Amino acid sequence: FPLATLPIMAGLSMQLRAADFDNTPLESFDLTRYLGKWYEIARFDHPFERGLSQVSAEYILQEDNKIKVINKGMKNGKVKTAIGKAYRPKAEDEPALIKVSFFLFFYSDYRILWIDPDYQMVLVGSSSKNYLWILSRNPKIEKADLEHILSIANSKGYDSSKLIFN
Repeated sequence: FPLATLPIMAGLSMQLRAADFDNTPLESFDLTRYLGKWYEIARFDHPFERGLSQVSAEYILQEDNKIKVINKGMKNGKVKTAIGKAYRPKAEDEPALIKVSFFLFFYSDYRILWIDPDYQMVLVGSSSKNYLWILSRNPKIEKADLEHILSIANSKGYDSSKLIFN
């Protein structure tokens, strides 16, 4: 192949890889009902949470419509806390797309992929297939609920066998 086609082929390759999973945020989402404390049931492994257990996240709406994020977890017998910030860049068009930052101005996508009607359990992804979380309002969920959420994750192209359970 000529060198000039490499960028085109790389772009096609990236499009094909992106198409093998569905990270489309929900079309309907009520941020007010989502606010509050969530417990991490499972996650994909990534360096910023490695070694943490008993992880929780709390979302607090601020006066400027930004969201304060307080993540907590246990590591080596000590509570570790990370304070972040978040906002919805396209609240009207994509209400379930949230940008989250725990470091300066570097924001990551936080995509609500599924949430139960009572806002008690949620499946969260990102712009990458490498990030996935199952959260609940309770530290434990029923086996049937977990199986249901795992089936949703799998149907969206995520490999649920990579999940680390809290």
